[in-house]
Amino acid sequence: MGYRWVVLAVGALAQGTNAAVFLGLPSISPALRAHFGLTLPEVGLLLGAVNLGTMLTLVAWGAAADRRGERVVMTIGGVGAAGCLGLAALGGPVVAGLALVGVGLFGASVNAASGRAVMTWFPAGSRGLAMGIRQTATPLGAALTAAVLPVVAGRAGVPAAFLALAGFTGFVAVLVAVLVREPPGAVRASAGHGVVLADRALLRLSAASGLLVVPQFTAAALMVELLHDHRGLAVGLAAGLFAAAQVAGGFGRLAVGVWSDRVRSRVGPLKVVSVLVAVGFALCAALDRAPVAVLVVVLVPTAALALCWNGLAVTAAAEMAPEGSSGTALGMQNTANYLSATLTPPVAGWVAATLGWPVALLVAATAAGAARFLLTRTPLSAGR
Repeated sequence: MGYRWVVLAVGALAQGTNAAVFLGLPSISPALRAHFGLTLPEVGLLLGAVNLGTMLTLVAWGAAADRRGERVVMTIGGVGAAGCLGLAALGGPVVAGLALVGVGLFGASVNAASGRAVMTWFPAGSRGLAMGIRQTATPLGAALTAAVLPVVAGRAGVPAAFLALAGFTGFVAVLVAVLVREPPGAVRASAGHGVVLADRALLRLSAASGLLVVPQFTAAALMVELLHDHRGLAVGLAAGLFAAAQVAGGFGRLAVGVWSDRVRSRVGPLKVVSVLVAVGFALCAALDRAPVAVLVVVLVPTAALALCWNGLAVTAAAEMAPEGSSGTALGMQNTANYLSATLTPPVAGWVAATLGWPVALLVAATAAGAARFLLTRTPLSAGR
């Protein structure tokens, strides 16, 4: 029984390492601009290359994990991502952009396969906590990278930063190859992948997840701008409040995971969180011109709530899938998330700049409300 925690630890480490690339690289965007001679839109395009590659291959990697097992998939994906990161260190902006697409193509293996590993080793009564730990690795990996990578880039240059990411990604791939295995009697895909992708409950859950990413990434992309540029807080204080929301959201992922285990439902708590997020962003919109301290009291916990639902949706998707097909289900659910994560920051920024901050916050609230509506007919039980 203790070995399942080894699998969880390695899976969470792989998840955090993946996040270090697609969420941590923006921390050195000024260095990337200077090194490659890029404009602000061009560096945004460079950073978005990882998300593009990830979104294109999530379902394929999930299906491969269902057929071949998570150790093979995550090892190949990790080695491939490490190689592409090494390539990004060697060339100009075009080479780096193509290499980062490759990082996403290979790195997507972790999103579906590490979740499948947790599903196969943990019983239904403790999957919420296990998936919460796995999902908490994402903001933690991003935060650690944001603290370390700018120092590496500043002292040794951008190529060294890429090589550092490549080295650690390769190291984690070796850990996966050595330490991860399937439990005895693990079931491989028992249903055609078309059956999984056509499941209406899974489609509704995936669409609801994509909608919940809207308030999550609205807060992630714009919270500091809202508090600093719009309401006049010092940038350091605004960034500190954003960091506090991120930490609270990370712990929230653990808390809602335990909650879902106790009530033996993932979708029930997900519905409650959706409503709370919708109400919170609507209140923030109404408090746009209130004293900034009042806005902060509502905005920080709302941003934290917008972060804490991911583990619930991931676990629900895996449990709804036919036995042996959780990787495909996770790939489908994550594809919706990545699509929304790619579109939300520029759209939300445009809405805030052209129509005003209250409208941008109301759009986030509406998306969360729409997610709650889609979840109305989704089964409540924790599944298999």
